[in-house]
Amino acid sequence: MATSTRTVAPPGAESTGSITIVSIPASHPYVRQTTSDPRVTVLPDPVAPGGDPAVWWPPAALDPDWIRAHADEASLLHIHFGTESFPAGHLTACVAAAHAVGWPVVYTLHDLEHPQLGDSTAYLAQLDEVVTGADVVTTLTVGAARAVRERWGRHATVIPHPSVLPRDAAIEPAVGAGRIVGLHLKDLRPSVDGPGSVRTLDAALRALRDAGHDVRGEVRLHHRVRDADAAAEVRALCAASAVLDLVEHERLADADLFAALARLDACVLPYRHGTHSGWLELCWDLGVPVAAPRVGFLAEQHADGTVGSFAPGDAGELAAVLSDLWVAPSSRPASPARDALVDERRASRTVTDAAIAQRHADLYLHLLESRTA
Repeated sequence: MATSTRTVAPPGAESTGSITIVSIPASHPYVRQTTSDPRVTVLPDPVAPGGDPAVWWPPAALDPDWIRAHADEASLLHIHFGTESFPAGHLTACVAAAHAVGWPVVYTLHDLEHPQLGDSTAYLAQLDEVVTGADVVTTLTVGAARAVRERWGRHATVIPHPSVLPRDAAIEPAVGAGRIVGLHLKDLRPSVDGPGSVRTLDAALRALRDAGHDVRGEVRLHHRVRDADAAAEVRALCAASAVLDLVEHERLADADLFAALARLDACVLPYRHGTHSGWLELCWDLGVPVAAPRVGFLAEQHADGTVGSFAPGDAGELAAVLSDLWVAPSSRPASPARDALVDERRASRTVTDAAIAQRHADLYLHLLESRTA
């Protein structure tokens, strides 16, 4: 990700209805979308000594000494991602340092279980620190807000996920005659159940073919993975399947990823655990129907019938979900109905993205006004 190029607002800018914030991180697509209101300026991610300027993690700004040293450059701290990089007690110290220099703290809870970790015990302990210490907690769905209330007794403001697909992205999918169901396993991070998802998809597609559907599955896997044993099992399962094709590749460039997804009749999410999904949002932007396992609050991200849910491992239910998703004419890639749907969603996202950014700016300025009142 490129480092943010926004400049620091001049001293006193907050009094004119603008604010400079420190976001953890700054160089992330989600953050760029949610801070696009012109009233908000985001300090660039600091580069750790000897670090790669293109890599924001572990976040150097999430440090009590850094916060104290840069107290005059910003007015608020917003924490999103990267907390797993630090030991117990670190977030408490960061929140305390922010409060000591007069910065309100906002925390957006994206994950109740960390997708990059197999064991979220330490991460949940960090949530205990930051959720209880932040001045405001936000999250993406009503279900996640309910979980915050039940676990921590805190109110979480629900602000939906913004778009992921760039407005100027050109979508020209290559399409064959039969249906294609995609399963992107990427690098097999801990939240992804590679072998289990492949088994479930294989059985579901065989059932659909027996019912008369012309359908194949496309399983995608990165060359470099985190779990070599799981990757070997995925290869063996695909080799033995009559309905699955395995495609191994390097991490796709954005344009190639958009094209690979846009050619699908449906995308099956491979998660064993999770809370929310940016991948689901990208599929929605592209008009691709999504079949999501019932983990976290994935189905709540879009309650418009384009996200079907199934019990993890239940091939029969997955087959039924896919069949239901394909009733809509827009389920076919490169069809007039799909093209119209993508155009409609792009127009809708233009409005909702602006509203999401405005809500963040209003929240920041309200906290600042409350601090100085």
